[in-house]
Amino acid sequence: MSATVLLTDYAWPDDAIERRVIESAGFQLITGPASPAPESEIDALVEQHRPDAIMTCWAQVSSAAIRASAGLKVVARLGVGLDNIAVQTATERGIWVTNVPDYCVAEVSDHAVGFALAWTRGLISFDREVRSGRWNPAGANLKRLAHMTCGIIGYGRIGHATASKLNAFGCRVLSHTLYPPANIPDVQFVGLEDLMSESDIVIVHAPLTDSTFHLINRASLALMKPGGLLINVSRGGIVDTDAVIEALQTGQLSGAALDVLEMEPNVPEALLSSTGAMLTPHVAFSSDASLAELRRRAAEEVVRVLVGDLPEHPCNQPQRA
Repeated sequence: MSATVLLTDYAWPDDAIERRVIESAGFQLITGPASPAPESEIDALVEQHRPDAIMTCWAQVSSAAIRASAGLKVVARLGVGLDNIAVQTATERGIWVTNVPDYCVAEVSDHAVGFALAWTRGLISFDREVRSGRWNPAGANLKRLAHMTCGIIGYGRIGHATASKLNAFGCRVLSHTLYPPANIPDVQFVGLEDLMSESDIVIVHAPLTDSTFHLINRASLALMKPGGLLINVSRGGIVDTDAVIEALQTGQLSGAALDVLEMEPNVPEALLSSTGAMLTPHVAFSSDASLAELRRRAAEEVVRVLVGDLPEHPCNQPQRA
């Protein structure tokens, strides 16, 4: 009997790429609803189909789901972060957890730099003014990006790419990371407090973990120069939304560029009404090229594990693998 792969959800129009890879390997693909179902429904889907592999985009793959299928061998994330997967339970049960860590490096770093340019050049605020009938070039209060100090929280693949792009604009670039690499020209590695206090623009490129939850909060925002910009293209939970709203209201921040939110897709009215807020719907990772690569590579990881090979991008070391 061929192995079964459950695709819990997907943030694109169809499952054609995943299906082609899985079925060409001789396995069966079962697809859940496109929009992520509640955790209890995912648990029920796994209980019903007892898959050998689970692929998930945004849906929660809980400990109960992982325990529900005795033959489960791999949980593959269609993305980078693992905060929607019970990784510890998978590890304890000898199940691989994989991701695609580098599919959207160009896109997310572009998105972050795009936010910075939109802020320094007033692109979104001017567009809003012109559309509302105001034509006031004399009111421009613009900034030169080359004169900005940009602080990057997290220096993985995406943080490195963002730093390189900001260096090309002539920015001074700081970074805070747990394990600073050696011999990186044009990037100064500093503590978090120094980064917050010295940066005109703070960019979040860190993963969401217990230690990074609300890393950006009232206390850290208070360290920033008044009128700065916060950019989050990582995970919503790293940033205390209420603290950002307060900082926008008081002028401590003149801009908050957020691709992710704590309670997405619910957006607080105070952000919607703030002239300093730039909001995109968790799409920093997305492009035609990145999505095709993500979907193909995630499915190929599943095939590797199901045929008995090691995954290329393991995120754990299963105890019985």
